[in-house]
Amino acid sequence: MYYEIRRYQARPGRRKEWVRYMEDVVIPFQASLGMDVTASFVDAEDEDGYVWIRRFEDEAQSEALYTTVYEHDRWKNEIGPVVYGLLIPEKTVVTRVVPTPASPLR
Repeated sequence: MYYEIRRYQARPGRRKEWVRYMEDVVIPFQASLGMDVTASFVDAEDEDGYVWIRRFEDEAQSEALYTTVYEHDRWKNEIGPVVYGLLIPEKTVVTRVVPTPASPLR
């Protein structure tokens, strides 16, 4: 099991709009297809920073969910274009982390 910590940079001044879109559209869409979204945060020290966390059982599940979500017509035609309009994609940082043996997230 592992988690993906995804750090995004919203376009200047658009974080509030981004958070609303994430919470109203992106997270419910991904969750409806089986994605386990664990947490969502705004960066307290960066007015355009946003972080969210997803959980995967293993690589096979991750690959299947990536295909299911990102190859979906709704993502490609509707959601994805809005996401890329609200974020600065080249500033995205994705970190894969594994909980330690004593972590409550195991």
